Amino acid sequence: MFTGRTARLAVGNDGGEPLDLALEPWGDVHRILPDESCVVVTHSAAADGPWPGAGLGDEPFQVDHRPDSVTVWANGHCFHLSDRQGNEIEPYLYGGCPVQKPGA
Repeated sequence: MFTGRTARLAVGNDGGEPLDLALEPWGDVHRILPDESCVVVTHSAAADGPWPGAGLGDEPFQVDHRPDSVTVWANGHCFHLSDRQGNEIEPYLYGGCPVQKPGA
């Protein structure tokens, strides 16, 4: 059973053009179409203490916005993309996720 922490960040596009969502430090890019949104989820194996990648205090995310893109630094051990109902959009393929079974 997972005993760490989970953080979620909703990212939406209320503009008229597609918005690129860059997920760092992995370098993955997901396109959010107009009037759509997704949720970035990250996990920390520790039940307390700082998030492993946090540069500013105990923050699970850092967000940088530009006119046609948003960069989200997920400061946990992994990231997952889902819709607002929790349905997975893209699987996490890099390993090391404390929620996934070892070797997943």
